[in-house]
Amino acid sequence: CEDCGKSLLGECKLHGPLIRAKDRVIPSRARLTLPHYLTLRVLELRAGNQQILGVFAKKVIQKRTQFGPYVGQLSTKLTRYDESRLVLQVLKDGGKYFLDTPNEDCGNWMMFVRLARNQEEQTLVAYQHCGEVYFTTVKPIEPHTELKVWYAADYAKFMEASAVFIKEESDVCPLSPVAKEPVDPWICSSCRSTFATFALLESHQCIHKDRV
Repeated sequence: CEDCGKSLLGECKLHGPLIRAKDRVIPSRARLTLPHYLTLRVLELRAGNQQILGVFAKKVIQKRTQFGPYVGQLSTKLTRYDESRLVLQVLKDGGKYFLDTPNEDCGNWMMFVRLARNQEEQTLVAYQHCGEVYFTTVKPIEPHTELKVWYAADYAKFMEASAVFIKEESDVCPLSPVAKEPVDPWICSSCRSTFATFALLESHQCIHKDRV
């Protein structure tokens, strides 16, 4: 204690405890690599405070947008398995290795992307290129939509898994429109006009800038 000049095993009974200042919590490497137009959402909280996370779009993401490469540690066996995530392997120097992500400091944001369980919810395909794994969008992704991935056809063969094929988009409008879940409108901060998608809001803001 600097006030009474004594070296104590515990708190000073005369002057009391020290005021403890904690370090600022730094996000993990994986969370820091998340692109600005994507966000993480907690989908479920399991025992032991374990969070089940999903990656969601904040703006429209165009078809054929490539993400990657996937960052992980090459391993002959998996140290971390999650049934909601894809198991990934790569071919390196003639050997087949797992892309393992034992914790968030060993990978990038792509480790949070959950697997697609059917054709309708799949928005990404995973494939191998030059010893790396990439994800590419197979259709436009609307705001508030979760990014979900499955293997591309050739990569599915490499992984000895079944392939999920995405239907090509048709130019013919359906006779009976399918009802979508309502989403919060995007509001212009200048004139308070509302828009159904972020893309429409962006184009509207461009008009304001042109006028200025």
